[in-house]
Amino acid sequence: MINSEISPANSARIRSVDFLRGAIMVLMAIDHVRVYSGMPSGGADPAIFFTRWVTHFCVSGFVFFAGAAAFLYGHKINNPNKLSRYLFTRGLLLVILELTLIRFCWSFNLDFKTFMLAGVIWMLGWCMVLLSGIIRLSFRAVWISGLVIIAAQQLFGLIPASWTWWDFLYPRSEEGPGWIHVLYVLVPWIGVMMAGYGFGKLLIFEPDRRNKLCLQIGLSAIGLFLVAGSIIAASGHKNNLPFILRLLSQQKYPPSQLFLLMTLGPLITLVPLAEKAQGVLARVLNTFGRVPLFYYILHIALIHLLALGLNGILYGSGHQEWYNTAPFTNVPEDYRWGLPLLYAIFITAEVVLYFACRQYSVYKAKHPEKLWLKYL
Repeated sequence: MINSEISPANSARIRSVDFLRGAIMVLMAIDHVRVYSGMPSGGADPAIFFTRWVTHFCVSGFVFFAGAAAFLYGHKINNPNKLSRYLFTRGLLLVILELTLIRFCWSFNLDFKTFMLAGVIWMLGWCMVLLSGIIRLSFRAVWISGLVIIAAQQLFGLIPASWTWWDFLYPRSEEGPGWIHVLYVLVPWIGVMMAGYGFGKLLIFEPDRRNKLCLQIGLSAIGLFLVAGSIIAASGHKNNLPFILRLLSQQKYPPSQLFLLMTLGPLITLVPLAEKAQGVLARVLNTFGRVPLFYYILHIALIHLLALGLNGILYGSGHQEWYNTAPFTNVPEDYRWGLPLLYAIFITAEVVLYFACRQYSVYKAKHPEKLWLKYL
């Protein structure tokens, strides 16, 4: 059974998961506003560099806590078959949404033949589909296998596979399949989700034990990153960047082991604080965290509309042609927004998103009989 190996637990909702998931989505929105602004994804300018860098925590946290949420849901319902069906159907829904509605929200472009994207929701969906079968293994086998996949991910790139679909698992070249742009492969992300599934058990321990383990795991990951990352950063001069920027410039596509240590270590360390968070900010982030898919779909469409509106004010035209292949945009350098405008649009979007998510969250809570609501 799902809870056959579980220590003393608390069946109440784990607040830290909602809080951190909400924080992750807020950071994610910064990066997506950056996409529509035309601002580059990095560089030597510290302000631009850290505007992009803080968003690196998003995908790692999203996948990791998706795995934890799967465990928590399984513990709640105590029905492995039901959990497996839920993960399978929700995963397929995410894949379909990525290829249809989410792609349209990004680009407002109905020409599906010219541009398709295997983005983060695609990856999350397929990882859930895979996890729906993987959870049939013993709990220990799931999380240990997840860590092995993360640690040994480069082995997948050495396999001389001739199948096109292998490029969805792990990149063998920068080209990938011709008909779709693969932004997020499944390895090592499926390993991150499996490790997160194991982490879910830790979340239901008694608070003192849970907090102690979170600090030990999180600080150990941070320490390992700082030691290994510093050695590597000191041995080279990547793009002539300062040492600190070289240290923080870790490979994301696919995510290196150092990238995952850098991003997951702090998130795990913050769990004890997130569990106790109070006040307005905590309420806002918890609201976002309770309706993550609703937020995700809405925030892309909203930011796209705000970008068209701002361009109309600044340049007399929305310039939709810049965004036909978003998130890969074609904003001319002279028309890119500066950081003040970027953050102004971001704050505007978050205010609108909060009221929309709050209303939807209330509606969802009032209608538990509508089973489709648990998928959105």
